[in-house]
Amino acid sequence: MIIRRKHVAQLGARWMPFADAASADLPLGQLWRLALFQISVGMAQVLLLGTLNRVMIVELSVPAMVVAMMIAIPVLVAPFRALLGHRSDTYRSALGWKRIPYLWFGSLWQMGGLAVMPFALIVLSGDQFKGPTWAGEVLAALAFLMAGLGMHMTQTAGLALAADRASDDTRPRVVAMLYILYLVGMGISAIIVGWLLRDYEPILLVRVVQGCGAATLVLNIIAFWKQERVRPMSAAERAAPRPAFAAAWKDLMAQDGARRLLVVVFIGTLAFNMQDVLLEPYGGQVLGLSVSATTLLTGVWALGALLGFIWATQRLSQGAEPYRQAARGLLFGIAAFSAVIFASPLDSAALFYAGAFAIGLGNGVFGLSTLNAAMAQAQRSAGAGLALGAWGSAQATAAGLAILIGGVLRDAVNHIVDSGLVGAVHDISLGYSVVYHIEIALLFLTLAVLGPLVRIGSLNPATPDQGQTRLRLAEFPT
Repeated sequence: MIIRRKHVAQLGARWMPFADAASADLPLGQLWRLALFQISVGMAQVLLLGTLNRVMIVELSVPAMVVAMMIAIPVLVAPFRALLGHRSDTYRSALGWKRIPYLWFGSLWQMGGLAVMPFALIVLSGDQFKGPTWAGEVLAALAFLMAGLGMHMTQTAGLALAADRASDDTRPRVVAMLYILYLVGMGISAIIVGWLLRDYEPILLVRVVQGCGAATLVLNIIAFWKQERVRPMSAAERAAPRPAFAAAWKDLMAQDGARRLLVVVFIGTLAFNMQDVLLEPYGGQVLGLSVSATTLLTGVWALGALLGFIWATQRLSQGAEPYRQAARGLLFGIAAFSAVIFASPLDSAALFYAGAFAIGLGNGVFGLSTLNAAMAQAQRSAGAGLALGAWGSAQATAAGLAILIGGVLRDAVNHIVDSGLVGAVHDISLGYSVVYHIEIALLFLTLAVLGPLVRIGSLNPATPDQGQTRLRLAEFPT
């Protein structure tokens, strides 16, 4: 019986998704619990950028410009992720906790923003009996600011805690698992929230959004429960002055390739994300695809990103250099945007879907590889939170700016075409094509900036995991 139980336990570990991501310092059960914070962040992301966006414009009749300003508020918090990470690196407490307090207060901010948000949005729509006319805008802005601050604080501290506990060998799979749980959180939340709000009513909006706020707190408490080791600190240690952020930032930037990595992350994310608000309209306006056909694009893109995560995880686990992997992701992106551009003159929906799939593939490989590089830098420095916060600042800020720039560029080009300033050209695809060509140029620029990092990485080659010669089912996110 003992032998049989042992075999069953080994079989369970072998077939469990990401079982090989566990290590002595981070057992599998604790790793799965820790990853729950990514589900809560993905849920909040869906609410802020998807569900509430649509509700404000359609059901609440809020002007699109006001909606865009509200959605942009969480992006404004993104540059402060490096500061939040540094504060978690240097936090002093009697118990010796560094990450848990920031996970806790980040959860409170995120929950608080979602708790007051539905009421603020109802007031914003004009359903107001007392108070100044600007109350709706102010309350909604505060709600989005609270939720955005909570998301960034939670994700920065959570990634730093994962970096603290993951070993060098398991780090690629830990990063992939956190990335995939983030996508899973977005996907599940989109389905559930969309189904609950299928028959919109103001009181139903309050229940659903506040329910998501309560779920945020529950998930995050489960995630960080007993995840950080208690290291008691004396009164003298707590009273000692903290390292200044400016000095810590200077030390981080003094590392080989640290500054260049942030530039790579910023430009590469800008290149991949300018199409976020354009891909579905391009399929509908240029290729004449139906609403249901363009809706599948999100699934195609997500499938490509998922396979990119899996492939990059396999390669990094075998000892591949992260910067070379990031370069491969950029090359996938160049081919992907080229396919999307040629889909219009060739009138090929299949080529268009292939391009959308390859955009997700390249973006997944690039994002996962650069995050692995940032986590490796965090291990070489005294502040994992600062290094990962810097990566998150560059990535999140570029993603927000990319969406704005992509939409503005397309509208500006189409306005120029419609006004006749470029002659008798009336091609509706021209605005989209200009954006996609700019994205290709930015990808080539990212490759040029990335080049010296490949040389730096080759001086410190990674050591492959023992036995990681092929992708096993234990690494497949079933």
